[in-house]
Amino acid sequence: MKNSDKQTIDSKYIQQHLANERTYLAWIRTSITIIGVGFLITNLHFSSITENLVMGDRLAQTIGLFSIFVGILTLLMSTIGYFKKGKDINQQTFIFPRLLVIFLSLVMFLIFLIFGIYYLFAWGLI
Repeated sequence: MKNSDKQTIDSKYIQQHLANERTYLAWIRTSITIIGVGFLITNLHFSSITENLVMGDRLAQTIGLFSIFVGILTLLMSTIGYFKKGKDINQQTFIFPRLLVIFLSLVMFLIFLIFGIYYLFAWGLI
């Protein structure tokens, strides 16, 4: 039997592992997007507002820093999840990762809420 004919445990579940890899890459794109949103909001604020608005500056900085933190945390959680799912696929003990989805949904809600407050404040509605 040649080395190329040997079946590993990973090759037994190749479709699941490839799907796991695609999901991981999607999480990577998501974390980059979250960080990008933070940079975009901060950049828009400091390039478009001519008045010195202390509250607006703080909100823009909070959104930017929070987005970077969430993007990095998403990257770390998805990387850990990728390896855990790979092990679970091979052992056939896969459990849906609810924590990551709930966490990311709540945090994105907070970012968008702060973003909404920022724009209400920037437009002079607050």
